[in-house]
Amino acid sequence: MAEIQRHLASRLDEAARYFPAVFVGGCRQAGKTTLLRQAYPSHRYITLDLPSAAEQAEHRPDDLLGSGPVLIDEVQYAPSLPRHLKLRIDAGAAPGTFLMTGSQVLPSLSSISESLAGRCALLSLHTLGYGELRDAGLADDADPLSLIVRGGYPKLWAEPALPTDLFFSSYLATYLERDVRSLVKVGSLRDFERFVRALAARTGCLLSYAELSRDVGAAVSTIREWTSVLVASHIVTLLEPYHRSLGKRLVKSPKVYFDDAGFAAWLCGIRTRQQLLASPMLGALWETLVHGELRRNLAVRSPGTPLWFWAAHGSAEVDFVLEAGARFHLLEAKVASQPGADATRGFAAFERAYGAEAIVRKTIVCRPAQSHVTADGVEVSTLEDTHLGG
Repeated sequence: MAEIQRHLASRLDEAARYFPAVFVGGCRQAGKTTLLRQAYPSHRYITLDLPSAAEQAEHRPDDLLGSGPVLIDEVQYAPSLPRHLKLRIDAGAAPGTFLMTGSQVLPSLSSISESLAGRCALLSLHTLGYGELRDAGLADDADPLSLIVRGGYPKLWAEPALPTDLFFSSYLATYLERDVRSLVKVGSLRDFERFVRALAARTGCLLSYAELSRDVGAAVSTIREWTSVLVASHIVTLLEPYHRSLGKRLVKSPKVYFDDAGFAAWLCGIRTRQQLLASPMLGALWETLVHGELRRNLAVRSPGTPLWFWAAHGSAEVDFVLEAGARFHLLEAKVASQPGADATRGFAAFERAYGAEAIVRKTIVCRPAQSHVTADGVEVSTLEDTHLGG
């Protein structure tokens, strides 16, 4: 099969030219190690997934690191290692000497931000996006719904015969046993799995901890803690609402999105394209896919650019609000091939609230036969043609 070129590779190359250390975060099986090893084959490889290596990194880091450039996998298992790397960097390590990965953002980034501030570039690698699959000749150019059905994990596309049921069931079991147990004390992994499935059914929706608490049968404080675990391990993202000058009218709760729409679909029991098209989850999963594409594009083109949604009580909402200079790019995700008039209600509500001068672009991301611009200046765009910025 064709080799899949990761779009983050250009950003990685740029970071390694200027920073002595580069950290690439992302969920398990996103392809972090493959990306780094392909881009820097001469770096010596160390994985801290091995308990013996993690122990050596904590207590005898010089013996483990040796000399020369090194790639350190799953750096979160040696929290004190970044402090040792700081000493080497301050002694004159060249750009790109230390490459690191991590699948748990909280333990990884907390030690890195404390020890390597200003010395380490931070990058995020998501599962495969539609553009990466299209460039490799693997995505259906006419319809990207296959990415919802199969998901974006590289192994699923590298091995087309691999059943998604087998992959995702194994992935979930491994995630529960390794990441969940290391991040939080869970009395019953079965309860946590039930929570993950309940949250998948709410992807693209406002997050209500109280509602999840009732459905799962766990305390609100427990639901909050479990949600933070999913965020820390790059399984879900909480999208915060945009606030400016409307006070109590604005919705304050975040929306929750699974980072990989295919994993969310599988957790909801969707196995085939026919099941997806018949599912009441179709619209939410399409919105989840669009959210993931936006996150991937921002990670490559404009890291750190804020992304929000907007909603006022009693008014339509805008799925995604992207800052473009001092103004905003508004985006709606609609799975229809020909969105109806209601698709722009959120744009009109935002414009009434903040004025037309605050908006630089308005885009509906859907499945039209061809991207086009309407008479009132709204971009009707395919997933392939959606561009960020202004």
